[in-house]
Amino acid sequence: MYLYMNGNIVRKEEAVISPFDHGFLYGMGLFETFRVYNGHPFLLDDHLERLNNSLRVLNIEVQYTRDQILEALHMLLEKNHFSNAYIRLNVSAGNGEIGLQTTPYSQPNLIIFSKPLPSRSSMQEKQAVVLKLNRNTPEGTERLKSHHFLNNILAKREVGADLNREGIFLTDGGFLAEGVVSNLFWIKNHVLYTPSIETGILNGITRQFIIKLAEKNGMAVEEGFFTPDKVFGADETFVTNSIQEIVPISSFDGRRMPGITGNKVIELQSQYEEYCESLWSREEL
Repeated sequence: MYLYMNGNIVRKEEAVISPFDHGFLYGMGLFETFRVYNGHPFLLDDHLERLNNSLRVLNIEVQYTRDQILEALHMLLEKNHFSNAYIRLNVSAGNGEIGLQTTPYSQPNLIIFSKPLPSRSSMQEKQAVVLKLNRNTPEGTERLKSHHFLNNILAKREVGADLNREGIFLTDGGFLAEGVVSNLFWIKNHVLYTPSIETGILNGITRQFIIKLAEKNGMAVEEGFFTPDKVFGADETFVTNSIQEIVPISSFDGRRMPGITGNKVIELQSQYEEYCESLWSREEL
């Protein structure tokens, strides 16, 4: 397996960073995960927009363009012989002295990982379990997709290794937040509901796409602060992320849900599949 690292393709066994990299020492790093479908990186422009905004927040002096990342992806996918792939694009701050740095980081490390993904099969459903561990609050004004992942790791340990279960965070105020690695949605009376980003969740790229797609379909969308009982009477429930796409929920905290038989989930997934080999941004809908 090969990685892309700062302009070069290297074997995974040979990829190294310095122990003085502040991504390692202080968690000063960001990442984006997305899928490549038959060579097309779905919603790449949206991922780069979020990444570049977050880089400015972390005072890392670099901005990435579509052309730059496409060149890197072409090198990596060709070397690994992948046309359908999981991609993790990772930017760490780069080397610095031991101690908290206030000046900008000017030499970050760009590493792109890839794993093979098979062509899409049928939808897989999951059981949603409300976690005892609360969602932590963002380190700054909004949650970044950063190296600070301990809250998620502890939540994954709580829910266990079963891939058919997804843990659902509540805020410390008891409001629904998000999944361990997903955003949460439910449908009631043709209205799509999802927790507001003001609850401290990550504003997922697939989350934003689904909201845009639902609005395009004429659905009302409500973002807000909701307690778990609001989901119990839902017509359909699902979670989303950029790798697993739309995942129907078959039970929510022990209460049965339609899962893969839900009509609206089937409709949204079908539309999702129409766009995943062509769209660069949700704004193209």
